[in-house]
Amino acid sequence: MAMASRRKVSSLLSSSRHLYYGSRYSSIGSCRGFSSGSEENDVVVIGGGPGGYVAAIKAAQLGFKTTCIEKRGALGGTCLNVGCIPSKALLHSSHMYHEAKHSFANHGVKISSVEVDVPAMMAQKDKAVGNLTKGIEGLFKKNKVNYVKGYGKFLSPSEVSVDTLDGGNTVVKGKNIIVATGSDVKSLPGITIDEERIVSSSGALALKEIPKRLVVIGAGYIGLEMGSVWGRLGSEVNVVEFAPDIVPTMDGEVRKQFQRALEKQKMKFMLKTKVLSVDASGNTLKLTLEPSAGGDQTILETDVVLVSAGRVPFTAGLGLEKLGIETDKAGRILVNGRFATNVPGVYAIGDVIPGPMLAHKAEEDGVACVECIAGKEAHVDYDLVPGVVYTHPEVAYVGKTEEQVKTLGVDYRVGKFPFLANSRAKTIDDAEGVVKILAEKETDKILGVHIMAPNAGEIIHEAVLALHYGASSEDIARTCHAHPTMSEAVKEAAMATYDKPIHI
Repeated sequence: MAMASRRKVSSLLSSSRHLYYGSRYSSIGSCRGFSSGSEENDVVVIGGGPGGYVAAIKAAQLGFKTTCIEKRGALGGTCLNVGCIPSKALLHSSHMYHEAKHSFANHGVKISSVEVDVPAMMAQKDKAVGNLTKGIEGLFKKNKVNYVKGYGKFLSPSEVSVDTLDGGNTVVKGKNIIVATGSDVKSLPGITIDEERIVSSSGALALKEIPKRLVVIGAGYIGLEMGSVWGRLGSEVNVVEFAPDIVPTMDGEVRKQFQRALEKQKMKFMLKTKVLSVDASGNTLKLTLEPSAGGDQTILETDVVLVSAGRVPFTAGLGLEKLGIETDKAGRILVNGRFATNVPGVYAIGDVIPGPMLAHKAEEDGVACVECIAGKEAHVDYDLVPGVVYTHPEVAYVGKTEEQVKTLGVDYRVGKFPFLANSRAKTIDDAEGVVKILAEKETDKILGVHIMAPNAGEIIHEAVLALHYGASSEDIARTCHAHPTMSEAVKEAAMATYDKPIHI
């Protein structure tokens, strides 16, 4: 197929080159660049999470005098300290235990007994977090980023008052100020988080012992990952979800297979169910439940409750109202395609603006925002931000789901390949999963890729790159893949999309 034909795509499928929309923010405008050397900073970043610290480092690399303000006293934000990084440490540790207990014998490795040492597991997690946090501080020193530990709030569009962690106060001035304060746990009425028995994701990462029973409120990324951790270690896990499905951003067909895989691991789901309250007065916790559509109430007893019903932008105490910075109904800061708010000189990135609440999205925001301040052209296409659920098997996806393609009314083809037919998956005795590719029928341009498999989060990036460059399924199918590898399933699924696979 000719390149021009392959890359001809319906306007319905074209991704926006802007971040947020609305008539007020539709024009691009110009960005200002400033030289360093003044006592005033060129760039001030409020927040030292994945978006904030990356923005600060990039600004310094571009020659800007830069200061980063972080209230936690440890860089890396929620992701590094109480989110992505510690959860992956526990997911890996708990998976090793589960494999030793249930799978090693199949590979001829016999162990007389396997025990869990929770304190040692937590210590390994904390060590990883500590080393990475110190690593970011080292990057700040290397790139000459000034680091202020404290809680910042706006005095004006060019001044931030910081209540420092040592009890003092300082004012940081900047020609350009970037808000990168991230997000916080979404609270639910009738439920008070104490981080002991009723925990957020932070508390779930620091439990001192394995709960006999765990109820997870919310069937999104975080809830399923933390449910997996404690389920592997021996907890009886029930997931309560208000919606009719788990992980609503996931392709429907893959989602069903994924839920079945988790149910095989003894994770139980109560979908279309609302949690009205949690009674913590007794030795056990009692949840009052009812159907989402209304109906008879029931009581569910447990030992620990994980509240994982989503996250909300963290902007409390910043003084946005004082400056007149506009936000939407969800509390997210509105920005244009160059991350600028309606107040000149003030920008925002990451979880505080619309778009996926993901660490890697925030990092891309940070780099692009600073490049815009420097007068460069930059954008982030949120349609091409991959999502990954780090359970086992993992689920990773990028682009559009089949449901979204149908809604657009685009003619399309689907190609699938199961890992049961993949040589590498069979040799490691871990073959549950599938690769699913969606492509436009007329041009063969790839619209979305969805993978359920061990290490799907590593495999997905071939698809991310393909979508970025407008590749067809035939392009992937005709690309040589090493044998035997899990990635060959992507090649076979691509072959199934435009023609026929070989190995099934």
